Amino acid sequence: MSSIELNTRRRDRHDIVAEILKTAREGRIKTHIMYKAKLSYSQINTYLKLLVEKGFLENHTVRRRKQTMTVYRTTNKGILYIDNIEAVNNLLG
Repeated sequence: MSSIELNTRRRDRHDIVAEILKTAREGRIKTHIMYKAKLSYSQINTYLKLLVEKGFLENHTVRRRKQTMTVYRTTNKGILYIDNIEAVNNLLG
């Protein structure tokens, strides 16, 4: 497969999860993660729920300017996932 083909292929579930986890490393709200990972509202809800349940993300409620928001942050387990996915991608070239 050429490098052009690799760059234009559809993202698989592993790529999407890695993008979400990378984005949430420092803690991000759902909207920021959704735009960065280029997902729809229903898709991001599905992924966030799964990743929190499996322990790859943690969520915290914070109050900013009289508004309550949920912030998602990547856990150590999620960081390990990112490291492993990047290692596999490097092996594949």
